[in-house]
Amino acid sequence: MKLYSAPGFSSLADHIAMLEAGIQFDLVKVDLETKQIEGGGRYMDINPTGYVPALMFDDGEVLTENVAILAWIADRAPELAPQGHLGRFRLLEMLSFLATEIHKRFPTYLSLPEEAREPTGQQIVHWFGFVAGRLERGYLFGETFTVADAYLFQLAWGATHLGFALPEPLGEYIARIEQRPAVQAALHREGLA
Repeated sequence: MKLYSAPGFSSLADHIAMLEAGIQFDLVKVDLETKQIEGGGRYMDINPTGYVPALMFDDGEVLTENVAILAWIADRAPELAPQGHLGRFRLLEMLSFLATEIHKRFPTYLSLPEEAREPTGQQIVHWFGFVAGRLERGYLFGETFTVADAYLFQLAWGATHLGFALPEPLGEYIARIEQRPAVQAALHREGLA
């Protein structure tokens, strides 16, 4: 199995979640600018959208999009998903929220001239404030780390590196999640720590 990723991009969430789940995989670095795969090959042949992540199974099937890959991981490692009769759906709800309300705004924000970024930046901070309110017991779903926390960590960690001042308790949350062995391993493997 191969996880196609770009250091520091949203694929970091999948990388962390796969390590947390104990899933064996090879990490394949993608240059998002040139769409080339480290070691040779065109990434567009793997994922025609050109976005990371992409997870290629041993049979050649490819799964893309954070929501789908993180849900797949949670199905294989139920301890990384919220429990209860609506647990799977609460997970999909949160992953979709993170993808559509926070993640999707970053490309827009970064493509704007600096003087035009403020409204989009305010929207990003607003939605981070919404999820910060969910962290009163430590994680998005209470006292247990889930694949959704891997995604929120990556988004919040990336936002702080872009200079965003995030509402508390996100600063403490980032620092605490960053100390997890799987997060440390992922950051080292991607050359980010």
